[in-house]
Amino acid sequence: MTDNAPGTSVPTAPIRWGILATGGIAHAFTKDLRTAGLTVTAVGSRRPESARAFAAAYDIPHAHGSYEELVADPDVDIVYVASPHSHHREHAILALEAGKHVLIEKAVTLDADEAIAIRDIAAGRGLLAMEAMWTRYLPHMIRIRELIADGALGELRTVIADHTQSLPTDPAHRLNALGLGGGALLDLGIYPVSFAWDVLGPMTDIRAVGRLGDTGADTEVAIAAVHAGGAISSIATSSRAAGPNTAHVIGTNARIDIDRVWYEPTSFRVTATDGTLIEEYRSEVDGRGMQFQALAAERLLRSGRTDSDLLPFAESIAIMHALDDVRGQLGVTYPKER
Repeated sequence: MTDNAPGTSVPTAPIRWGILATGGIAHAFTKDLRTAGLTVTAVGSRRPESARAFAAAYDIPHAHGSYEELVADPDVDIVYVASPHSHHREHAILALEAGKHVLIEKAVTLDADEAIAIRDIAAGRGLLAMEAMWTRYLPHMIRIRELIADGALGELRTVIADHTQSLPTDPAHRLNALGLGGGALLDLGIYPVSFAWDVLGPMTDIRAVGRLGDTGADTEVAIAAVHAGGAISSIATSSRAAGPNTAHVIGTNARIDIDRVWYEPTSFRVTATDGTLIEEYRSEVDGRGMQFQALAAERLLRSGRTDSDLLPFAESIAIMHALDDVRGQLGVTYPKER
């Protein structure tokens, strides 16, 4: 059974989720888990009052005033790491060393070396470590992979995608603070990079240009890449200006145009090169769709597996290597690297 297969065939006790950190992404994730009827038993924050407020908002039984208390909770099976990516390595390893599986918010870490450290500990303990690149698990993305696998597009030649938003410019904001892994690339650009990788395979030649803000964090990035099969991708990301946020997969026989916002539940069309409409797809999903990655993680755990078919951890590491390459070309350096 692959990790995008619907449901499970064997009734079992609920898998119990713990939420590490209480920022905006943790709220979005927990709302979608509740939509799917999944079980959240605990939340942890460095501020006890934040943990208590979060627990009250979502009827979570246990509120912990530290991450150490959260990962030690015997009523937690898997921890969703929702802290800034500058802290993902520390917090994922904290949970793994406590015997918990981890679903780690993207970007999985600051760099490839940190991701490798997580992989090694998870593998040594036989635990699941999975990047929460939730777009990979959405129903419209599953259908797009089916169409590509069936040859509906012919030979794949190009992916064009952007993730561009107008976000806070405050230098202290996590998106701009290099100490917190700030920058458009890891927060936004990872979406189209991961998408192009998923569709076209590994990037073998990467060229990047961009603009850095006053803090040294990247604010706009353009990436052109050649992939293993010879196809190319064109990627744009920005934290200063909102663009169309669409994606396109172009083959020799047809193309797929994914509507705004392509990385959330949305619609797409498949159009032949002569303009004939082949298929039109419209998502019908409750919430933002973050529940699908959680459901995939639960299926893996119920089947005794510790890696995802749709995004193996080795691929998360390879993508981090590519992002390290891009950062090097842009001149973005984190404090730990100085």
